[in-house]
Amino acid sequence: MQILRDLVEEPLESALTDIGITQDFWRKALGPSREKSQGDISLPCFAFAKQLAMNPNDIAANLADKIKGNFSVEATGGYLNFKADADWLATQVMSGVVQAKTRDVLIEHTSANPNGPFHVGRARNAILGDTLVRLNRLYGNNVKAEYYVDDMGKQVGVLAWALDNLTENQVDEILDDSEAVNPKWSDKKDHQIVRWYQAAQQLRSTSTDDSIEEEIGKLVHASEHGDDTVLAKFEEAYTPVLNGMLETLSRLGIEFDTFTKESKFVVDGSVSKLMDRMQQLEIHGEADNGAFFLDLGQRGLKGKTDFFYRRGDGSSLYATRDIAYHMWKWSQCDNLINILGEDHKLQAKQVGMTLQELGEKVPEVMFYAFIKLPEGKMSTRKGNVVFMDDLLEEAQAQAAAVVRDLRDDLSDEEISGIAEAVGVSAVRYNIVKVSPDKGFTFRWEEALSFEGESAPFIMYSHTRACSIAKKVGRNASYPGLGEIPTAMFELLRTMACFSDKLRQSVVENKPHVFALYLLELATAYNAFYRDCHVIMDGSVNEFNFSISEKARSLLREGMIGIGIIPLETM
Repeated sequence: MQILRDLVEEPLESALTDIGITQDFWRKALGPSREKSQGDISLPCFAFAKQLAMNPNDIAANLADKIKGNFSVEATGGYLNFKADADWLATQVMSGVVQAKTRDVLIEHTSANPNGPFHVGRARNAILGDTLVRLNRLYGNNVKAEYYVDDMGKQVGVLAWALDNLTENQVDEILDDSEAVNPKWSDKKDHQIVRWYQAAQQLRSTSTDDSIEEEIGKLVHASEHGDDTVLAKFEEAYTPVLNGMLETLSRLGIEFDTFTKESKFVVDGSVSKLMDRMQQLEIHGEADNGAFFLDLGQRGLKGKTDFFYRRGDGSSLYATRDIAYHMWKWSQCDNLINILGEDHKLQAKQVGMTLQELGEKVPEVMFYAFIKLPEGKMSTRKGNVVFMDDLLEEAQAQAAAVVRDLRDDLSDEEISGIAEAVGVSAVRYNIVKVSPDKGFTFRWEEALSFEGESAPFIMYSHTRACSIAKKVGRNASYPGLGEIPTAMFELLRTMACFSDKLRQSVVENKPHVFALYLLELATAYNAFYRDCHVIMDGSVNEFNFSISEKARSLLREGMIGIGIIPLETM
């Protein structure tokens, strides 16, 4: 709790000086208490024992006697525990949240190959990235959400070849064992066109005809040299797919500010100039086939140390174009964050080291582990996927059934609207609440859960606060301090951490921290709702109402920050 820390530091420093501690290393040790029942923040005293030749318990007790303020202080097991006074805390919470200093941030996320519909595996990048965009905006930063369009790689080359060379009947014949397109998505081109891609991939794996691979290779080669005709062909092939993907993302509440094509940096000459610069570097090398590389082993890279950036025919590689892209991105912002799967760690390291070698800035990277199905990984190439469109439909249907049981007074249209919000929010929260570095197995029953650690639980807490506000029928007017029972105090303690958890999520690129905090806030509000009545016998307790309204405001802001839709009724 930063507001308490700011209050405690001065008297704590004075007390430490009194007992002979003059260095400030203790500031790094002062942090949240291990157990909330013990306090809000604590200072372990073990590091002082040797210098003072005292037992840590005695040191903590000695300090506790010296420190006074709008808090209680207690020595327990070698720890100095601070707990905010209820009245002081209420005043601080109700005074509002201080905004952080604004910075300009560009967050590149999703950037999925436009070769088929979004599946659950791809969605983790999109949901984590969008949540980080939202949280940065809530924190006060100016943010651009950027999508990097892979418009010239092997996968879009396969798609373009398939659309040019395979008829619908041929595709159906090749994929005879595959499921047909869900009639629900008959008008979505991403679901239609992915079949051409899958058919081509199957042909590539089974055919003995080398001409298919040669034709695709020629297309990709031409695109990498900036061939306008081929790039136009590629764009014609992937644009309907990309539009379908963006439609799905929009349903999830995910939008982008800018789209940048990979080919831009070949066409405008940036890649050519970059390769000339890289050729002049001290660690430049040339392979027997004429390909150029950087020996990053000389800069400490372990394992695969040769970073190839130009083929023997003079064409660039994806990573080379990625470096040119990074240099362009840095011209658009002061702070740059990439959202990447854990399989990109080596390439991200190579790109970062190359940027350093060129004297350029290196981006922050948030890596995430992959989502699996119970039977294994998900891959568009193999077709064994759960499409996000299907998941969202199932989520909406299950949510509608729950809402219908609870609210038989609502029309079908009202139920449908609530169910869509609940379903989308449930899917998003199921993904964002898990730490990015942890993989997990996707299970329908967990993604669509409406109990426990779920979006619907948070949403219901918010609607409770909205219901109270609607019954009162006017804005709250903070009357000053009133009675603060236990449930209210615990809610105040939780609300006081809103800015702390938001800052941690933004600074450390850990959206799950704030997502889990919001669950704590909803839980604390539910206890307050149970024990601290706003309306009794037709009379409004103004103090309780003002606390409820503050919680409602924070819940709403936080829900928007992680992509949960803040309904006023459920």
